[in-house]
Amino acid sequence: MDRSFSVSIRVENRVDKHVGEPLFVAGNFNDWQPAAWQIGAVPAVGDIVTVQLNGLKAEFCEFKLTRGTWDTLACSKMGCLGESHEFRIGEESEFGVAIEGWRDDFPLSTASPQVRLLDEAFFLPTLNVHKRIWIYLPEGYSFSNDRYPVIYMHDGQHLFDEATALGRKGPVEWRVDKTIDHSVHDAIVVAIEHAHSREERIKEYFFSPSERFPQPRGRAYLEDILTTLKPYIDSHFRTLPDRRHTAMVGSSMGGLLTLYAGIYYPDVFGTLGVFSPSIWLDERRIFDAMVNRSPHASFQEQYYYLYGGGRENRAKPGGGKVDMAKDVMDAIQVMENTIRPRTHMKLNPTGKHGALYWQGAFADFFEWWMGKLKVKSKK
Repeated sequence: MDRSFSVSIRVENRVDKHVGEPLFVAGNFNDWQPAAWQIGAVPAVGDIVTVQLNGLKAEFCEFKLTRGTWDTLACSKMGCLGESHEFRIGEESEFGVAIEGWRDDFPLSTASPQVRLLDEAFFLPTLNVHKRIWIYLPEGYSFSNDRYPVIYMHDGQHLFDEATALGRKGPVEWRVDKTIDHSVHDAIVVAIEHAHSREERIKEYFFSPSERFPQPRGRAYLEDILTTLKPYIDSHFRTLPDRRHTAMVGSSMGGLLTLYAGIYYPDVFGTLGVFSPSIWLDERRIFDAMVNRSPHASFQEQYYYLYGGGRENRAKPGGGKVDMAKDVMDAIQVMENTIRPRTHMKLNPTGKHGALYWQGAFADFFEWWMGKLKVKSKK
């Protein structure tokens, strides 16, 4: 019989705002519902409120503090959202955290001035949908005649701005704009909105038909990028349009779709950033696609950056758990035995499935890609 544990969480308040308002805890023990478990009221500065969690059985306990919505998450004293509080169940009977600030007391948007909404409703004809498209232009773009490499990215809501980001654990963004702002290198980033429902997002990012997803739309989505969006970007902005200077980056289902983009369109995408790809959901059909493609120069000149977290062991619908690290290593092995591109693997032993970890993966990817391009640094 599995043991269960009880843990006390002591919450100290260090900020003189919202004292007396309802205080909630959201975590993996209550399906991350931001207003499901009230633990009292926000105490006075220096005071402590304690909550007892009983019947815990999972290996790790994760939680965040809110005042009832994801807009009112506790944050750092600078207004930044971080990873959830976490401890290993069974090792501690008491855990202390502090409230340093509240997210809604800081500006809603966290986007860099270099980000702008390119189009509120850009039409993708093959999909027959309109999507928001954001673009990041380097700080010196308006003051030079330089041309820039371009990264096409999925899940555009989550890349630049907490005001548009969504997530099971709150609105954490990738900080793509801040990463490039602080880098010595520059690039243009084109961010494409994902579908608003989970079901439609899966359809748009799923490429190979299966019994579970018989009519995926991923091929149509990629065709629209190739035939409509990329030509528009190349004709309206100073890009370096060749494949060497064109990358695609995605995570989870978007990571899987990025793998397919590289395999089916090697003459367009010279570099692919594949983060935490949902190979398990694809039932490894991506490997069949690799086997069926003939190795030739287009593949051998491609670069693949694959990232996985050591703690992305998510439950599969049919039972069992995903081993993300193994999936990533298997993908590299199959590629090396078939299409033979140049690959780079990055495993974070403590990484989990989420935007906070993809922040670091993107920063590492970006500098790695810039090193391959040998582009000039910012002046």
